[in-house]
Amino acid sequence: MRTLYQFHGGIHPPTDKTQSNRTPIAQAALPSKLTVPLHQHVGNSAKPVVETGVRVKKGQLIGRPEGHLSSAVHAPTSGTIAAIDLQPVAHPSGIPALCITLIPDGLEEWVALDACDDWQSMPHTDLRHRLRNAGVVGLGGAVFPSDMKLYAHKHKITTLVINGAECEPYITCDDLLMRERADQILQGASIMRALLYADEVLIGIEDNKPEAIAAMRAAVMAGGHDRMEVIAVPTIYPGGGAKQLIRMLTGIEVAAGVRSTDLGVQCFNVGTAYSVWRAIRHGEPLISRIVTVTGNVSHPQNFEALIGTPIIELVAQAGTLPGTTGYIMGGPMMGVLLPSIQAGVIKATNCIIAASSKLFPPPAPVLPCIRCTRCADVCPAELQPQELYWFARAKNLAKAEDYHLFDCIECGACSYVCPSNIPLVQYYRFAKSEIWAEQASKKAADAARERFEYRESRIEREKREKVEKLAAKEKAALAARTERAESPQPEVASSKPGADPANTIQLKIQAAIDHAKEQAAATKPKNTEQLTPQQMAEIADIEARRARIREIAQVSTDEHTRE
Repeated sequence: MRTLYQFHGGIHPPTDKTQSNRTPIAQAALPSKLTVPLHQHVGNSAKPVVETGVRVKKGQLIGRPEGHLSSAVHAPTSGTIAAIDLQPVAHPSGIPALCITLIPDGLEEWVALDACDDWQSMPHTDLRHRLRNAGVVGLGGAVFPSDMKLYAHKHKITTLVINGAECEPYITCDDLLMRERADQILQGASIMRALLYADEVLIGIEDNKPEAIAAMRAAVMAGGHDRMEVIAVPTIYPGGGAKQLIRMLTGIEVAAGVRSTDLGVQCFNVGTAYSVWRAIRHGEPLISRIVTVTGNVSHPQNFEALIGTPIIELVAQAGTLPGTTGYIMGGPMMGVLLPSIQAGVIKATNCIIAASSKLFPPPAPVLPCIRCTRCADVCPAELQPQELYWFARAKNLAKAEDYHLFDCIECGACSYVCPSNIPLVQYYRFAKSEIWAEQASKKAADAARERFEYRESRIEREKREKVEKLAAKEKAALAARTERAESPQPEVASSKPGADPANTIQLKIQAAIDHAKEQAAATKPKNTEQLTPQQMAEIADIEARRARIREIAQVSTDEHTRE
């Protein structure tokens, strides 16, 4: 029997899972429209490849990955593209994002899928390329493109951890997925294991999910999956965190600033493993996911909902009850209150909780911190939450960083046990946002300074090059004059036949001068009639100056000839 380890801290809030895990996964009804954001993953937004008014098929690419870190977006069903514009999205900021609105036609007509019967014979590069084009990302909440995590690391990956813990209250989508589709999860885990060259696969499931544990173990036995083990772990929050689950299963402590892959472990959610199998074996892109709809509804359950399904329509299928005060995406500990229920389901949507004052009473008044240290006792990252609170409140951001603010996973355990009802996590989020804003401002200032310094350097370089070119030109002219002065002057060429060839040039020059004089003499001056005495005086003065110039030029020519 495998030895399990403990991580520091943790809490035991009411699980509230039985409301939604007693019925099978239901297929959500086709919505009236689908609002599909182009940015549902870590990295660059996908670039739209369709236009308004065109008809698309189910599974057709509508957003192409842009850049190295990105993921594709596909049409969840067949229909017509109604708009490509800014729409509300499932994000606490409430800031609209670029979305593609699709009006379903009800035909559910699939695009041609590129299924693969023998993935073992395919190059790993091709498998990762398939995952990228299928839009497969982490479904445990991080939504990191899976193809980027499934490559051979510089450190040997010995253990692949499949996360089925699902520790947060209310959420049961992974539980039902493991009960009903265990074999496909394991098939996806096999592909992941091959891509990582991992020695073993450990599947961690909290012990409050006995049906899921039994289903997964039966699938391991039936499928003959070598070196795969399903392990029941204690029910404790936040035991489903990647670092915490790795600690419990392997005993490896993933320190702050260290990647688990540096220690030979990689972790994926069970939903991600299932999506990997569907993408590789059947060629299906990620266009739907299992979503728990619970809380203040008459029929809490799990739905397989298309990406882009309006949250208001999805919740209505579970029977919204009076008294709903808002909607939380995610669990009550780490979830976010949605500013709009018109937004669509995204790849990160694992749960929608209809909140009410009965389920979530208004927060009690905040009292002064009594330094009871309960927050430190339950912190899974072994931080000093009360100190971070004081630094965040005083905006002493440098000190907060010194106390490892960014090691906080925002699990909310500290806020849960605080007897003074202090919303500690909110302070940490505020401090992080302030630090990020400062860093962004500093980065922008550094970039501006670099641009200014480069411009000044360029201007100085251009000035220097101009001076150098002018000096070189003057030097060349001086050298040419010196060379002419030192070289013997040719004698005046004779006009006789057989004379020096230079005579021909002199004759041509003289002929041109004579021709110009003839033309000047033949040209009749214009506007010379009815001149005023002043104009005549000015003309006479100009002619006198011209005569004087010609006289000086002639004298200079005569002197040069005598020399």
